[in-house]
Amino acid sequence: MKRIQRKQILALLTTVALTIAFASCGTSSTPTEESAETTSTADQELSLLDTYVSNTVISTGSNTVIKNAEHVTYRAWFPVEAAGEYDYRFYFSNTVDSTWGDGSESYVGMSGGSYTIEKATVYDGGTEFDANVEPTVSAAVTFSGSATKEVAPDETFWSDPVTLNVPEGHYLLWEWTVNGTNIPAIAMSNLTYAYADNGDGKGFLYTNEIPVPQLVGCDRKVKTRIVTLGDSVTQGCQTSEFGYQFWAAQLLDQLGTEDYSLWNLGIGYARASDCARQGNWLNRAVAGADLITVAFGTNDIISGPYGGTGHATPEEIEADVRKITRTCTDAGIRTILWNSPPFDMTPELDGIRTAYNETVEGIAKDNGATYFDVASLLADPSDASKTVYGQHPNDEGGTVITDALVKLIQE
Repeated sequence: MKRIQRKQILALLTTVALTIAFASCGTSSTPTEESAETTSTADQELSLLDTYVSNTVISTGSNTVIKNAEHVTYRAWFPVEAAGEYDYRFYFSNTVDSTWGDGSESYVGMSGGSYTIEKATVYDGGTEFDANVEPTVSAAVTFSGSATKEVAPDETFWSDPVTLNVPEGHYLLWEWTVNGTNIPAIAMSNLTYAYADNGDGKGFLYTNEIPVPQLVGCDRKVKTRIVTLGDSVTQGCQTSEFGYQFWAAQLLDQLGTEDYSLWNLGIGYARASDCARQGNWLNRAVAGADLITVAFGTNDIISGPYGGTGHATPEEIEADVRKITRTCTDAGIRTILWNSPPFDMTPELDGIRTAYNETVEGIAKDNGATYFDVASLLADPSDASKTVYGQHPNDEGGTVITDALVKLIQE
């Protein structure tokens, strides 16, 4: 299906969702002019994902918040998918994508606080990481022509285009100074270099939790935009530190960047129940994909939905995954649906996983998606409840996943 058709479908789905939401609140079933304008603006923002594709395999969702940032400068080094000179634009959402832990600190749909972008810059980050060395090649990032921006709760927005040349083997370095509270951020888990200068004279120090743009986008022409949607297994947690050997990175390495881009929307601790709420996380995934992988289940089983009372049931997980899968396939996206891999769970919890997994092939078939049996690839042959490559697949496990996915994609 052509991208313009998918954009029309996405706009229709968004309008229908708004209509239902208004009806459920006891108001007229016809959205107000204000809501229609908001929908139109959101659609216009997401339509830019046809032009600006991800240029890093590092996950850029949000699952936590910076409670208080007083003129803090953050730096993140992003390995680029394709080197060279491009026009870059950066997309932001001031709403938390998914729940962290038990949700006491941050949760799906949590509104970000009001904050100020005091300055933003992108650099040629060089080939060797040094947090406190000032790069020499830079470009200022602006917002509607201004170097600063006041960001409102739940606001989504793009930066202006900025041209930057990142040579082969170099990082793109993102730097910005922000001031405010409850700024959506991601737990980076040593997947790439992330540092903060709090202005206390200590310089840049490593930080695990860092606010970053939700898309590091450039105007690169590709045939297929891949989006990887899921939890920490998709994000790449517990692979080699700063090694970029998680399966999503390996997938793009094998497929090549001439025809493909990859936008990693895997987020640690994420549940299917988070994604099924159809917030900005799922909406931007759908708008930015020609091919999407959907991989959930583990955190639903272990933690249950935000606001719930415990572990999700197989039926609850199935319903949420059906909703996500249907949203993707209805938009004309080639969708690859994973079952839930082993996680060395208790017998009780693994029973939930087994029961849910028995439904996944049917979910895929019912919704025109492709079924991917990742569980059999990662399980101990002598005990299907146990892992071979760790609860979060290590580099070797990532290769096993990637080899199978490449064959599936190229069929």
